[in-house]
Amino acid sequence: MRLFENIHIDWLGKRKIFYAVSAIMFLIGVVNVALRGFQFGIDFKGGSEIVLQFDNAVDIAQVRNYVENIGLGSIEIKTFGGETGVMVRTELQNIPADIYPRVVNNIETAVHDIYPGIPLRVVDSTESSITYELPNADTTNSLVSKLFAQGYQTGKVSEEPDNRQMVVNVGIAEWVKENLKTKMADNPFKVIKEDHVGPKVGKELKQDAVVAIIFSLIAILVYLAFRFKFIFAFGAVLALFHDVLITLGLYAALYGVIPGLNLEIDLTVVAAFLTLVGYSVNDTVIVFDRVRENMKIHKTMPLFDLLNMSINRTMSRTILTGGTTLMATIVLLIFGGEVLRAFSFTLFFGVIIGTYSSIFVASALVLEYASKSKKKVQF
Repeated sequence: MRLFENIHIDWLGKRKIFYAVSAIMFLIGVVNVALRGFQFGIDFKGGSEIVLQFDNAVDIAQVRNYVENIGLGSIEIKTFGGETGVMVRTELQNIPADIYPRVVNNIETAVHDIYPGIPLRVVDSTESSITYELPNADTTNSLVSKLFAQGYQTGKVSEEPDNRQMVVNVGIAEWVKENLKTKMADNPFKVIKEDHVGPKVGKELKQDAVVAIIFSLIAILVYLAFRFKFIFAFGAVLALFHDVLITLGLYAALYGVIPGLNLEIDLTVVAAFLTLVGYSVNDTVIVFDRVRENMKIHKTMPLFDLLNMSINRTMSRTILTGGTTLMATIVLLIFGGEVLRAFSFTLFFGVIIGTYSSIFVASALVLEYASKSKKKVQF
């Protein structure tokens, strides 16, 4: 299938207009990053993230009212994946010491509701769990199953036939669950995910993410310098920096402005940026390959005309590849839910800005270099 096969558009003649467009987008991003900063997810910031799945649709404002004053400090509530999913996020790693005994008391009350008067001996307790020993293995197995069915995160200490010990999680999820269980008795729910990330681990992950992106750009620069001339490699990598920085600026600019696009930076977004880098450089390499081919055929053609011709002749491939990728990312953006929203948005905008930068950043830089240095670009 061939589209736009015989077009003759003067792309590089308009490059100064798009220099201004890039400068404006970059400036908007820098201002928003400086004034508003980035919103980091739990992967980088540290804290606890609990996801609840209700049987019926919930009023997120009502849930927020129920849990914002239960002793967990600053807490964030938002929908997760649909009308029945709720994400609860707090910067705390473990349940506060003054609440811990109340959660333990709730667990023991649930045990005695199942087996009235059963003796419980505490074998061990930590900041996030408590271990009990029961009279016999059969009672332990039965109690673990019944507590688990009620939503408690519990399990056997050992799979040995004579095991009499069970461990019960005493975490933030249990306290949230206890506070919502009575207030939302008409809408049952369960905890489907609970993640904890320490601040030290989050800081290390943040550093590793930056290093991963920088090393990927360096590796691409080295590879393209061998495959093409260095100025082509430099133009391609500068285009990648352009794509990443403008997309990051968009994250800062859109947070809290457009409902549903309060995007946070986490490990999934880092994966999206690395995917964006790969997609963008592939688009640039396609154009540069065509430039190299045309240089061998049209040896006397001015570089300005040769670059325009190469971009025009690869436009069909660019439209088809970019268009199909955009359709896939739009589907993910609309139907992928909260989990995939940041990833799909990064790819959606990245495909557009990556195609744009292949023409008006990478190719334009090669032309500017040749014009300023008065050197003939050859392969």
